[in-house]
Amino acid sequence: MKFQFFKYQGTGNDFVLIDNRQSILSKNDTKLIARLCDRKFGIGADGLILLENHPTADFKMVYFNADGNESSMCGNGGRCIVHFAKSLGIVENTTKFKAIDGMHTASIENNTVSLKMNDVSEIEMNDNYLFLNTGSPHHVELVDSISTFDVFSEGRKLRNETYGKEGANINFVEQLSENTFSVRTYERGVEDETLSCGTGVTAVAIAMHKKGLTKTNNIQLVTPGGKLTVTFENNKDGYTNVHLQGPATMVFKGEWE
Repeated sequence: MKFQFFKYQGTGNDFVLIDNRQSILSKNDTKLIARLCDRKFGIGADGLILLENHPTADFKMVYFNADGNESSMCGNGGRCIVHFAKSLGIVENTTKFKAIDGMHTASIENNTVSLKMNDVSEIEMNDNYLFLNTGSPHHVELVDSISTFDVFSEGRKLRNETYGKEGANINFVEQLSENTFSVRTYERGVEDETLSCGTGVTAVAIAMHKKGLTKTNNIQLVTPGGKLTVTFENNKDGYTNVHLQGPATMVFKGEWE
């Protein structure tokens, strides 16, 4: 089976993207999807994204973790697929598309994509962490000296021992200024630290505001892969009009045989 693929990255969170409007790749072939994401035997990526037809939206996004299993929403992947859709001529500067967690709107200017995320109304506050869902489940925990923190070991432990088989993404955070936070994330499905996590930084921005560590609704997130911005409105219904903004770039394209 021969098909074209595109490699994208958004602040170092990298993906294989495939135009699947003609159903060239089976969503049930988890072994092939995992192989495509394998960094030694495949293309190499944190996940794989299919762009498919949708009856009312511009397109449908189907996201798979690197282990080959379909997963919950991916914010950086959502930004990358918007760039991909524009490059295919499906959209121009704005779009509406369907993902696993519902409809999303987005805008793109050059290589910067602003993606509207779901509203967040439920935030679980505990003594040393917060838990919330921003399209994917996220544990948010403040730490000291994040640059030397053992994200892999501590993240894996929390992901498995606290959240079990289903798991959650584990975000470790250090405040840099009133509106800037450094974030490192251990992602389920990848089962490792990634250079950036879009739904993760969205969760961190909301959690830090909820915790009272910042009063601004325009928050800068510094990840190992680059900088992202999260904006939102906060009212009696929780956090609404949430946007994740940052770069999305095509790295290369090729053909799989």
